[in-house]
Amino acid sequence: MRKISLLVATLALLMSASVQVQAKGCLKGAAVGGVGGHMAHHGVAGAAAGCVVGHHLANKKQKEADKQQQQQNQGK
Repeated sequence: MRKISLLVATLALLMSASVQVQAKGCLKGAAVGGVGGHMAHHGVAGAAAGCVVGHHLANKKQKEADKQQQQQNQGK
């Protein structure tokens, strides 16, 4: 029960920090990582890792979208 409370507190902290910084992908990744980590008895570590991975994937997706947009603009 203590780990679940810690996970909820961590997610609440991440959500409040998202107002100050761009946390694209972090919240979704933290939620998924936290659940996966909870199953392995490492909820906080899972949430942190999920945040990092989610943020990385969101940045990668944004770069690909920017590249496509740039290519479409060059073709006109």
